[in-house]
Amino acid sequence: MATGHQPLFPEGFQQAADIMDGFLVKFIMWGILTALAYHVIVGIRHMLMDFGYLEETFEAGQRSAKISFVITVVLSLLAGVLVW
Repeated sequence: MATGHQPLFPEGFQQAADIMDGFLVKFIMWGILTALAYHVIVGIRHMLMDFGYLEETFEAGQRSAKISFVITVVLSLLAGVLVW
């Protein structure tokens, strides 16, 4: 009974694996993971400010923004290790 679907062959899987191993795909994945990490970290920062755990002064805002950025850089480096 023919279903009209072609079964997965090792050649097709290898071709997909080769595409995923390309620099451009890895770079895009790293960029997406970095953007996601930034979004999550800054979202947590805003929630902490909304709940009153962080002061809402200019100095405290600058300090928490710098800390958020450093955490994002660390997570970005970890994402790079994960992707590559």
